[in-house]
Amino acid sequence: MTTALIADDEPHLARHLAASLQQLWPELEIVHVAEDGIDAAAAIARFMPDLAFLDIQMPGLSGLEVAQGIEGATRVIFITAHDEHALAAFEHAALDYLLKPLRLERLQRTLARVRTMLQAPPVPESAALASVLAQLMRTKTGEGERLHYVRAAKGGLVHNVPVGDVLFFQADDKYTVVRTAGDEYLIRAPIAELASRLDPAHFRQVHRATIVNLAHLAGTRRDEASRLFLRMRGHAVELPVSRAYVALFQAM
Repeated sequence: MTTALIADDEPHLARHLAASLQQLWPELEIVHVAEDGIDAAAAIARFMPDLAFLDIQMPGLSGLEVAQGIEGATRVIFITAHDEHALAAFEHAALDYLLKPLRLERLQRTLARVRTMLQAPPVPESAALASVLAQLMRTKTGEGERLHYVRAAKGGLVHNVPVGDVLFFQADDKYTVVRTAGDEYLIRAPIAELASRLDPAHFRQVHRATIVNLAHLAGTRRDEASRLFLRMRGHAVELPVSRAYVALFQAM
């Protein structure tokens, strides 16, 4: 049986989509309805549904951030209210999308395409797809001036931390951890905002919750399941790389 997850912070729209899916695809089992991105990411990891209908604008994590962190073979259909640039990028990357307000005939075409895709073996995420998702996130957050310092808190004091000293940034609940070789700080800026303002020649997002500084990359390791991990100089704990970003490190 094909399974699906719906994530939308507007409950009436989620209910409307669920009812429409039941009408057009009675055999489809909806395993979870999430009202925010954090719940959606956790439920996808738990249920590993065949399909995930993700609203782009959600609290906690956006639909784009949730998609970046998917490790399994879940296929994503984005839900968006507007943004022609995003729609063009979806088409280019062969991702599917639904426009709000939901039109039954559009959903019917999407489901026909999805059923065809499900008959084929899953295709691993590529560097091109990761790049498209990153581009879309920069479009949604706005491209600003490059960061050279971050004002980060530790022990009641606020420090100016040069971004060149940062090993990695990692989302942690309501904060983002700023990790250097000798210290750890906290900032409130979300990962998506940091990704849009850090120099892409030096900083790479490797997970929905993690951005690394390539200048401090010591090496990579694969485990028995071919999952990729990064080793950073001055930090003992390895960092996992999401499936969407593995291709960025193929030469390492």
